[in-house]
Amino acid sequence: MWAKPVTLTGTHVSVAPLSQDHAADLTQAAADGDLHRLWYTSVPAPEAVADEITRRLSLLGAGSMVPFAILDPGGKAVGMTSYMHIDHANRRLEIGSTWYRKSVQRGPMNSECKLLLLTHAFETLDAIAVEFRTHFMNHQSRRAIERLGAMLDGVLRSHMIMPDGSLRDTAVYSITAAEWPAVRSNLRWKLEQPRE
Repeated sequence: MWAKPVTLTGTHVSVAPLSQDHAADLTQAAADGDLHRLWYTSVPAPEAVADEITRRLSLLGAGSMVPFAILDPGGKAVGMTSYMHIDHANRRLEIGSTWYRKSVQRGPMNSECKLLLLTHAFETLDAIAVEFRTHFMNHQSRRAIERLGAMLDGVLRSHMIMPDGSLRDTAVYSITAAEWPAVRSNLRWKLEQPRE
């Protein structure tokens, strides 16, 4: 398998291979802010976290996903993310199915998490492109992806059926290998700026 489970460590955040050992922390994280109630996201309800971990681990076994727990500096799991839609032959993947507990959002964790995952994808795995996908109506996620430096490739209209039966238009973004040095410099610069 081209993309494999790995632990990546930064100053504000680490990502580690997801396991059921993270279930208790992630259950608390999912309850923080009732994020599962946002109709345009797929954050698991607290009682569904263990099943979501099992689902992601089954996709790891099938070779189509590498799931991670997002850990704070103390080692507590505060969210999940994944390498997914892995195209081994063409060295492409998506960073997605990402969520954080509400109390750690809008801090340095997301920027550093993406820096760690992108650095590994481009500099270790030699990826030619990394994608990000989100619901067209998830404006917070779209702004965060755009702040990374990803470019909008387009919108997949009526791409998915949501749990509530509505149709999701999916905004697809990517960063290519040629763009990575500038994106890396921007992410590093952002992480060096003082926080208010």
